[in-house]
Amino acid sequence: MRTRRIPRWLTATLALSLAFMVTPAGLARAADNPVVPVPPNTGLTDNGAGVISDADRDFVVKVRLAGLWEIPAGNMAAEKSKNPDVKKIGADIALQHVSLDALDRAVAAKLGIMLPNQPNGDQQAWLKEMENAATPQQFDQIFIDRLRAAHGKIFPAIATIRGTTRNDSVRKLAQQTNQFVMTHMTLLESSGIVDYAALPTAPAPAANPGGGPVPIDNQMLIAATEGQNVPGLSNTVILLVLAAALVVGVVTTMRIFRAR
Repeated sequence: MRTRRIPRWLTATLALSLAFMVTPAGLARAADNPVVPVPPNTGLTDNGAGVISDADRDFVVKVRLAGLWEIPAGNMAAEKSKNPDVKKIGADIALQHVSLDALDRAVAAKLGIMLPNQPNGDQQAWLKEMENAATPQQFDQIFIDRLRAAHGKIFPAIATIRGTTRNDSVRKLAQQTNQFVMTHMTLLESSGIVDYAALPTAPAPAANPGGGPVPIDNQMLIAATEGQNVPGLSNTVILLVLAAALVVGVVTTMRIFRAR
């Protein structure tokens, strides 16, 4: 029986397909110098329109409370610290919170939300802790760590309100507050003395409801080819499975041609 050679076009096509599948998709799309965009304010209205939830009201109150203790804390850092970086960080945060507090009070007045006029018990204790710091170095550590931890706690709350609120004024305030908080976190971390080990850890991700490996079905294969993420299964695993299937197809095709 005469062996028939596999056509070159078939070999080339299969080889190119295999190479494309095993190449990580992210590498082809990654930019060497990605530009981080700054969210614009266009399109965000402030008319007090939309239903106000209890979570919305709580958010507006928390923004006010943040200013009530971070303004005096920042001013204290500008006065007590011997570190020029910490002094400037404190002054900048205090000044920026004055601006954010004005925005918050305007929204509260528009929506009829009552605001507190003094920090809560925990915040007062943090301020007292700063006042009683034994040395300038101890003050710096307390100031940086307390404010960094507080910003980390309110950060996810802002995201929840920004993504769920039905009131346009609260939505815009959440957008603005997010920019302030990100700036403050960056300022605090620029001091170089943040105790990251003392920050609370994130909760563990929810386990797969099925309790076992996720089977591969047609929907998952389509999602993989379209660059979507499949819950419980990484695109890399799916691509490897598809690559293995392609190899089996190549071997089968070669046997068919040799048998002719």
